[in-house]
Amino acid sequence: MYKILRRKQLNDTVVRLDVEAPFIANKAKAGQFIILRIDERGERMPLTIADTNAEEGSVSIIFQIVGQTTMLLSQMNEGDCLLDFVGPLGAATEFGHIKKACVIGGGVGNAIASQSAKALFNMGVDVDVIAGFRSKDIVILEDEYKEVCNRLFITTDDGTYGEKGFVTNKLQDLIDAGNNYDLVIAIGPIPMMKFVSKVTEPYNIKTLVSLNPIMIDGTGMCGGCRVTVGGEIKFACVDGPDFDGHQVDYDELMKRNSTYREFEAHDRENCRMYKAADEMGGAK
Repeated sequence: MYKILRRKQLNDTVVRLDVEAPFIANKAKAGQFIILRIDERGERMPLTIADTNAEEGSVSIIFQIVGQTTMLLSQMNEGDCLLDFVGPLGAATEFGHIKKACVIGGGVGNAIASQSAKALFNMGVDVDVIAGFRSKDIVILEDEYKEVCNRLFITTDDGTYGEKGFVTNKLQDLIDAGNNYDLVIAIGPIPMMKFVSKVTEPYNIKTLVSLNPIMIDGTGMCGGCRVTVGGEIKFACVDGPDFDGHQVDYDELMKRNSTYREFEAHDRENCRMYKAADEMGGAK
């Protein structure tokens, strides 16, 4: 059993949990993930590690309430225990020898991007961060970012905070201003990662993206998380989750990720738990 040490509501639909898992806390590196189960009847859910504290033996996860399991997870409190918390899984991010990097996060993807920014910053790399959100009310991790980068740029689609526009607009502005990035890391919605990669490709800037396909066992056995990269089949759970952003077949990935969309919508529509939460304003 894995005890929840702290719970923090980051916005209406995003929650951070710090979980007691000393082995993982001592081994995990940026880019790796865990798979958890709430109880013996629960589904296996992969979540990228948002932070670790080796001294305390804790691992932080940040998630958005979008389905039944995340709804149940969001209702757990400090002192409650998870049945399974397995990791670290996946390959750690390979940054290479670089001097200047731009880390880009979109929405809840900033939970993962912040860990990459932290790792790069601790390596002595000059780090710019572009954190994108739809609006001011869902901005997360601003203070945490300020501790692990040289410059932080926040963008919102509607202009209610930071600079109005998309992360791709800001990235193009920074490149046009003469910033010679050795590496760009993009983590967030698939369309965002796709278009960030399109911005960097003409400049031959190494670009890494963290992919989030449907995943079941996390060990490469089931094949559910297969993605096409450079014309070859890869498995995100063991070959990734980081891949060359210029080689990913994003359209195929988006199609595969939408496989169960109708089922999920039906499940939500007919679930009494969701109806009760919606009435209370707890599920968005």
